Amino acid sequence: MTMLDFLDYASVLVFALTGALVASRAQLDIVGFAFFSCLTGLGGGTLRDILLDRTPIWIANPIYLGLGCGAAFVVFFTAHLIESRYRAILWLDAAALAVAVAAGAGVAQALGQSAAIVVVMGIATGCAGGLMRDVVANEVPLILKQGELYVTCAFAGSLAMLLAPRIGADLAALGCAGVVFALRAGSLSFGWSLPVYKSRPPRV
Repeated sequence: MTMLDFLDYASVLVFALTGALVASRAQLDIVGFAFFSCLTGLGGGTLRDILLDRTPIWIANPIYLGLGCGAAFVVFFTAHLIESRYRAILWLDAAALAVAVAAGAGVAQALGQSAAIVVVMGIATGCAGGLMRDVVANEVPLILKQGELYVTCAFAGSLAMLLAPRIGADLAALGCAGVVFALRAGSLSFGWSLPVYKSRPPRV
């Protein structure tokens, strides 16, 4: 198994867990859990593969669907044991974002794409699944939460992948994931954020 394969498996599994937890907060049945798990876990990778003209990972390898459904099954019977499911979603989502960005940027780089495309694919892979999950669940998407770093984390991590020609693809992927998780964790724990736009009265 290559590093990129591992990152894809990890991102699908962890994002699928967040999708199932969202389904538990909405009190859905087991099929609803599976839907949310697969949508969240596979959404980013599917978008990446379509844009890069590849066969989506879950069509090329149905094991990914099994991961999503397995995560749904586990959470369906254990979600009640978690004291704060929303907090669990936040931290699992941070971990999933880290590995998904590395997977997306790494795949684009392995295909010989330009630096700009590598960065965009990292962001798209990391953010799309969670965005789909939150929109379908009728919740404010995490990427739009005011005062938190999210897309910025994916952008910074994707830039780290561009160091691959100098330090090696596997090391760059680990560095990418580390940068993303560190920034997201700092935002959740310490309130790290970028300045936001504030409207002002128009000039007369």
